[in-house]
Amino acid sequence: MKGQSYVILAIIFVIIVALFAVMNVEAVEVNYLFWSGESPLILVILFSVLMGGIITATVGAIKFYQFQKQLKQLNTENREMKKILEENNLLENIEIDDQDDNRNK
Repeated sequence: MKGQSYVILAIIFVIIVALFAVMNVEAVEVNYLFWSGESPLILVILFSVLMGGIITATVGAIKFYQFQKQLKQLNTENREMKKILEENNLLENIEIDDQDDNRNK
């Protein structure tokens, strides 16, 4: 259900941006870093939204990769700790849920 909410919100956002862009079709002067030029405002709006999406997706992908790496490290550490507990015959006294560990392999 949570995924559907994101899709619906994304569709609504795209419709709003598209309507806003279509209502602004006149040419405007755009100052870039080293030059300036005239472009239709609709292109400026759509390009800005596209770049915002790309930047957001890139940052999200980097964070996702970092969390995956951290999860692998923690799972490895957890397995090592279980091994130590088993070697010292302490594991049977502690209830440990292996479901999360097996699911993330």
